[in-house]
Amino acid sequence: MKMKNSGAQIFALFLLSTVTFAASAADVAANFKAHCSSCHGIERLGGLGPALLPENLARLRKPEAEKVIRDGRPATQMQGFGDKLSAEEIKALVDYAYTPITPLPVWGEAEIKASRIVSYAPGSLPDKPQFSADPMNLFVVVESGDHHVSILDGDKLEPIHRFQSRYALHGGPKFTPDGRYVFFASRDGWVTKFDMWNLKVIAEVRAGINTRNAAVSGDGKWVAVANYLPNSLVILDADLNLTKILPVTDKDGKTSSRVSAVYDASPRQSFVAALKDVKEVWEVSYNPKADDISAGMIHDYKYREGKFVPGFLNPQRTQLDDYLDDFYFTQGYDELMGASRNDAKSVVSGQVVNLDARKKIADLELPGMPHLGSGISWQWQGKTVMATPNLNEGLISIIDMKTWKTVKQIKTRGPGFFMRSHENSRYAWTDSMMSKEFKDTMQIINKETLEIVAELKPEPGKTFAHVEFTKDGKYVLASLWEMDGALIIYDAATLKEVKRLPMKKPVGKYNVWNKITKSEGTSH
Repeated sequence: MKMKNSGAQIFALFLLSTVTFAASAADVAANFKAHCSSCHGIERLGGLGPALLPENLARLRKPEAEKVIRDGRPATQMQGFGDKLSAEEIKALVDYAYTPITPLPVWGEAEIKASRIVSYAPGSLPDKPQFSADPMNLFVVVESGDHHVSILDGDKLEPIHRFQSRYALHGGPKFTPDGRYVFFASRDGWVTKFDMWNLKVIAEVRAGINTRNAAVSGDGKWVAVANYLPNSLVILDADLNLTKILPVTDKDGKTSSRVSAVYDASPRQSFVAALKDVKEVWEVSYNPKADDISAGMIHDYKYREGKFVPGFLNPQRTQLDDYLDDFYFTQGYDELMGASRNDAKSVVSGQVVNLDARKKIADLELPGMPHLGSGISWQWQGKTVMATPNLNEGLISIIDMKTWKTVKQIKTRGPGFFMRSHENSRYAWTDSMMSKEFKDTMQIINKETLEIVAELKPEPGKTFAHVEFTKDGKYVLASLWEMDGALIIYDAATLKEVKRLPMKKPVGKYNVWNKITKSEGTSH
């Protein structure tokens, strides 16, 4: 009897634990759906936010992940949930995010090719602008509130067209060198080709599941897409046909990596990619005559005795001592200034990489988490300097691009995401949008004195961020980043408000001329 009772008790406990586990799993799923899925996707494959999979979280320990959920992350739109979820619920969410999805979703050649949509065949639309506005002074304005894009006449400062975009555009649109076509990338992997002259979506393709950004080659023939999931760099032609998939691993093929950014280096006829999980920088030439790349033991370079692969659309690797998540090109595109986003508090956290020598040549004093993708440059006292905002601190770092020394660190109201200027302006503009207290404040820096000379706060308590200049630098467009937001237009010389254009959470604004001429005052 005792044996029977004992067995019954064990069975009862088993049932209880099963029910408890089921209830717990249900609670975790409910919490994820309620608090996480709108940004990270119901299947954890990413959306507005990155995919939440063990493969993506390799550099983030579970205790740190719990802290992020509890307190938020100031460098992103990740808010804290410590006031809504208990410590046990947060821990359960972390365990869920670190649980592998089996099998891991596949997005390869077949899936990419099957996703391609062609709305207008090449050559089927007129080869001249179908409007009276200056095509070189148009703006592309991303409205994240309702996932639309507005096309703005930069002379009249009025919208001329608006269309629905894919969900959560990211990384900034990229133009062909004539300004006719612009390419957008969304967080969920869609690449959209838009004809600026005809105001039409031409074609689309889904190049990944979770995508960081896209780059367009200097000759307008190629598009490179940086993916978090799968770990790949996808090369498309200008009509969005798949040309090549580059699986991203270290040189030994043992460690796979997300691609954290890809940019065009047009003077070098190449794309340059930063890798999230491997200490390498990749350079991928789109020059059909590129030199072969050594891929193993080489006996004689001159006579090509050894293992080589074609230089065209294959990666040339630069080995590094630290990760490089983001970077800024020097004027000649032969060097890049990069940094890891490891939340390190060390004073020296950046590095200069020479792409010809394929090695690090200098350290950079870049405390915190510099946002080098928003860096700008200008001439100062006979030298070229680069300025970058900081995602963790209210700090602008000014770097001499010849000596690599810090010229000045300018204290700002709070952590910022964007900086902008123009060759014809004496001012550089920087926001503090990552600050809870000062997200509504834009600060103006005199580029000669390196001092903050003005502050703008058009709507107290509302996020005020990201600026872009008109082609001639006469006007500045700034975003009131709210659902009932607006583009606020300022006189660039007097800093006086000129007009407002109502928009749905406008974020990025990109002037055709400034982008295709690679203005020193805008991101590239």
